[in-house]
Amino acid sequence: MPGLRLPRPRLTGLGGGLFSSAAMVLVAGFSWLLFDASLFVYGLLFLPVAAATALWVRPADLITAPITAPIAFAAGVWPVAGGSGGFGGHLMGLVSALSLHAGWLYAGTLVAALIAVVRKAVLIGRRRMPRRRPTAQP
Repeated sequence: MPGLRLPRPRLTGLGGGLFSSAAMVLVAGFSWLLFDASLFVYGLLFLPVAAATALWVRPADLITAPITAPIAFAAGVWPVAGGSGGFGGHLMGLVSALSLHAGWLYAGTLVAALIAVVRKAVLIGRRRMPRRRPTAQP
């Protein structure tokens, strides 16, 4: 499809956090239902969610993209974290999942941070470029 484009960045900082958290809860449910609660699949799908959040957040709120990424990872990991034996067991499963799969967490946060830095650099570059004025033709 030649006219297919990504949506323009419109999410606020809070909207980006809500989007990424909701997306990661859906990813966790998907992983739990189809892949027997695979944390590998969860972590792998975290990368495009972090990238999409960094791409769709407003330029004024770019700093929030790498901040909301780890929050979204932690918010969504509870269905696939495992654990048993009541609240304490589930809490230990959550802490274990976060510590054992911190590589995915760091990778997604790095992806979001790199995209935010590149977008900010492009915005600054556009601002510093002198604007061409149309010259009058005789």
